[in-house]
Amino acid sequence: MKQRCQRNRRNRALERPNVDGIHIRTASVDDAAAIAEIYNQGIEERVATFETERRSADHQRAWLKAIAGRYPGVVAQIDGEIIGWAGAGPYRERECYRGIGEFSMYVRRDWRGRGVGDLLVAALISEAERLGLWKLLSRIFTFNEASRALCRKHGFREVGVYEKHARLDRRWLDVVIVERLISANLNVVSL
Repeated sequence: MKQRCQRNRRNRALERPNVDGIHIRTASVDDAAAIAEIYNQGIEERVATFETERRSADHQRAWLKAIAGRYPGVVAQIDGEIIGWAGAGPYRERECYRGIGEFSMYVRRDWRGRGVGDLLVAALISEAERLGLWKLLSRIFTFNEASRALCRKHGFREVGVYEKHARLDRRWLDVVIVERLISANLNVVSL
């Protein structure tokens, strides 16, 4: 019963007025091209992902369809233009991990450092709670201090480091594992 109420609740974080005219809303398949463009900036810069192949709008559209109604996906927009996104997907395929979302967040380069990431992470957490997830987690490059600080601000804790997790441009990189429990959902028995 508790779970059903949580899933039917509206996400109040998406309804609040935001700073500087920035509006946060649930991502839709219509946002796929803008999400791909912003993600591709992150891929090119080599500071936030091991991914090296550019994403297409079709790829992002398929991802949005796959997570719809199950995992959170939000975008930040101003004057109808998408300037950032955050989303989560399955952590692992095993049934026991269904309530864990592995997340990413990217902000268009000309909007970084202006509070967009802060709004996106807050909305992502709120939406994850509404959807019944009990944990969000991610891996962040150890040198990405901005992302690490943003996660700490929103209650994520650093639980360890994967050393030499993968190679990017022929260099081994370490990643910090961050997690945030969503206490409201820890007593939910099934999703």
